[in-house]
Amino acid sequence: MTLPATNDEPVATLPQKSATVIALKRAMPKGFDAKAFLARAAANILPPLIVIAVILVVWQIAFSSPRASLPPPTEVWAQSWDLIIDPFFVYGSQDIGLGLRVLVSLERVAYGFGLAAICGVLVGAVIGQSIWMMRGLDPVFQVLRTVPPLAWLPLSLAAFMDSAPSAIFVIFITSIWPVIINTAVGIRNIPQDYRNVALVLRLNQIEFFFKIMVPAAAPYIFSGLRIGVGLSWLAIVAAEMLTGGVGIGFFIWDAWNSSRLTDIIVALIYIGLVGFMLDKLVSFVGAIVTRGTTAS
Repeated sequence: MTLPATNDEPVATLPQKSATVIALKRAMPKGFDAKAFLARAAANILPPLIVIAVILVVWQIAFSSPRASLPPPTEVWAQSWDLIIDPFFVYGSQDIGLGLRVLVSLERVAYGFGLAAICGVLVGAVIGQSIWMMRGLDPVFQVLRTVPPLAWLPLSLAAFMDSAPSAIFVIFITSIWPVIINTAVGIRNIPQDYRNVALVLRLNQIEFFFKIMVPAAAPYIFSGLRIGVGLSWLAIVAAEMLTGGVGIGFFIWDAWNSSRLTDIIVALIYIGLVGFMLDKLVSFVGAIVTRGTTAS
């Protein structure tokens, strides 16, 4: 008579093996939830699309009359379809697509706003360490930041005698003030405990700046940078209308002189989209640097 095979392992170890299997299953990453992803995408994409569709319908109805002063969306599409479909065409020195014009304007913004960001953070960090400097300079900064961009253009043209550096200076002088002010406020709001830690660790001024000041004030700094990048984009469009060149601002002015209202509308859409992307780019970088403590 043959006895049935038995398990040599003790019965007491079976619950332990079951618990281990359950723990491993819980530790394994969950599969991709397509329904949840589509639901989140729909919640973020559908509302703007619905609003845009409503605006287009209202716009079409309001300006469909032959006596309307502005063209409807169908006319904009019919007359400026080449600017919409192919933003990077080149037919001549001045006959180029809006995408290339935007790139020319963005290059100037990169120079002007880059200088404003570097100088603004450094100056704001210095001012923020002294309450007397803040009290003395804050009213001056508040006055200068309210000066419109085009008001700086005559002075910059007189100083540089060239349109390209003049436009960059207008961007710089327009966008630097919110960076300085927000950085100074952020430095002033650094907790005293952080400063005490720097004293205990015997950090020099350079180490204190990069290891304590900048990380602690980063939410304020990036708030100022978001405001500054928006002002820089506004400034370059306004400056290019008067300085000429191949930028997006001069294109709008040239289209107005040629009575091409549909081209102006398309250019305004380009400007708005690029400004939106610049703001989101600075916000994205700020969220990474500050680990999500800045507002998106």
